[in-house]
Amino acid sequence: MKHYILSVLLLLTSAVFAAGTRHFQDIKVTATLSRSQVATGEPFELIFSISGNGNIESFNPPAFNGFQVLGGPNQSSSFTSINGRTTSSMSLSYDLMAVREGEFTIGGASLVINGKTYKTNAVKLKVIKGSAVPQNPQGNTGGSRQQDQRVEGEASNISRRLFIRAVASKNNVFQGEGLSVTYKLYTNIELLDNALDKLPDFNGFWSQEIKNNDPNVRWETETYQGSRYNVAVLKEMILFPERSGKLSLDPLAMTFLVRQPVASGNSSDPFDMFFGSYKDVKYKIKSSPININVRPLPETGKPAGFEGAVGNFSIAAIVDKHALKANEAVNYTLKITGSGNLKLLKAPTVNFPADLEKYDPKLTDHLTESLNGVSGSREYSYLLIPRHEGNYTIEPYQFSYFNPATQRYVTLSTGSFDLKVAKGAPGSNVTAYSSANQQDIKMLAKDISYIKTNTGGLYKKGSSFYGSLAYYLLLCVGPLLFVAAFAYRKRYRENNRDQVAVKGRNANKVAARHLANAKRQLQDGDKKLFYQDVYKGLYQYLSDKFNIAAAELNKAHIRTQLRDRGIGEPLIKQLEETLDLCEMARYAPVTGISEQEVFDKAKNTINEIETNA
Repeated sequence: MKHYILSVLLLLTSAVFAAGTRHFQDIKVTATLSRSQVATGEPFELIFSISGNGNIESFNPPAFNGFQVLGGPNQSSSFTSINGRTTSSMSLSYDLMAVREGEFTIGGASLVINGKTYKTNAVKLKVIKGSAVPQNPQGNTGGSRQQDQRVEGEASNISRRLFIRAVASKNNVFQGEGLSVTYKLYTNIELLDNALDKLPDFNGFWSQEIKNNDPNVRWETETYQGSRYNVAVLKEMILFPERSGKLSLDPLAMTFLVRQPVASGNSSDPFDMFFGSYKDVKYKIKSSPININVRPLPETGKPAGFEGAVGNFSIAAIVDKHALKANEAVNYTLKITGSGNLKLLKAPTVNFPADLEKYDPKLTDHLTESLNGVSGSREYSYLLIPRHEGNYTIEPYQFSYFNPATQRYVTLSTGSFDLKVAKGAPGSNVTAYSSANQQDIKMLAKDISYIKTNTGGLYKKGSSFYGSLAYYLLLCVGPLLFVAAFAYRKRYRENNRDQVAVKGRNANKVAARHLANAKRQLQDGDKKLFYQDVYKGLYQYLSDKFNIAAAELNKAHIRTQLRDRGIGEPLIKQLEETLDLCEMARYAPVTGISEQEVFDKAKNTINEIETNA
């Protein structure tokens, strides 16, 4: 029986659509307010209604000066059928809040529907003090309270279906001991868009993000507190506390655009029963802060050479040769392997013999970052050069660290190395780099001066610059440059006299600046501003290039101007597709094409118009 009723309703729906296509009503756009008087700090709704059958190509809201935008645009649509006549209606609404008293006029919104521009009416609103109780025009004093309760109920419902959890691997650590924290998004509601509001500061911690080679967010299913959610990892961090005490991990905050269905009530309309309507709500969430108890390292048993290494390590040292000649180089490599705060280790202080010239060590890391911490090895390579022959010994190096697992200090030691340095080749010891030899050279310089190899300020008679051919040519350069500058200024004024032509010539440069801004927004990960800059760049270019006024800047007029200038249909279609993509991205995420492809299409379109126009 249920299947029979459903089949009948679907047949009726198809019939209504077929009959309704022959009865289009005129398009009408209006703007209304949920209340004509509000108090400061009190939310209200501004609704733009569109009745009639038409395709909305663009929507430009008015300026909300004096008001704070709490959410929107929220979109809903519906269909009605009366006596075989089908009509559709759509509304775009904003949740606003007044911030100061007075009487305000909110201007109309501009819409382009089926290639024609429409503008809604302006609305007036009176704002009184926040302490006063707003008067409801219908006399229903409980309306505001019911609306507030409805808003609070909706927010509470979203908070149970969309939230961020911060999960720390440890809450009680020693200073310098590593821990990891994972920020996970839980949702079982439809998400349209998102924006990052604030990253945690991690004050008191040295932080390292765990990089993910996959740029796409991976969703998994997880059951949490009895409910099933789609879960995505937003960020994974490795932290090393730099001081002891009670430290807190700041929240990660984001804003989401959530699509919520709107109940159809008791309506018997088959369209409402099957399709219903929805609205888009902007919702802010943030993770709860996490408290970390950081214990100081114990003073008992701390070695004298301890420099802050915390973890579990091993150490080894090697030299690449044991026998060499004076002024030849030898490499001494110290390798620390294990897991812990390897990236925070200081360069070791190795006591080399005084007659070995030492250079700053070369650092080489072979490290892996994961939720288990930082592990791998760090190498310090020292270049040593003995300047005199003899036998030298590199003493053992002692390395101390604190092991948080055993809560004890550990001291490791390398072996010693003997170097046998033979006499260098003749003349190889002439250049001495020791401080004593450098001082001897300075003392000799006081008694013996170097032979001068140039003539100083002497010159032959008659060979001076004054009176030469180059001198007189240089005198003539000044007047010639003045004449050239005067001619350039005259030509510049003639070329820039026609402002329309100037804007046309510079249209490509102005568009290039917008596209450069879009490129930066794409690199910063702000897709919404990226599409906005591409959209502005294309429209600004077309306005300047073809001298189209802002009021006439619609797709139909642009298409006519391009055809009049011999632009082919494929290029016009490519331009319109790019504009549609940018316009669509203002309300919902764009799929099926990457932002880089949109950027390339916009750039190529401008270049081809420059070539063909």
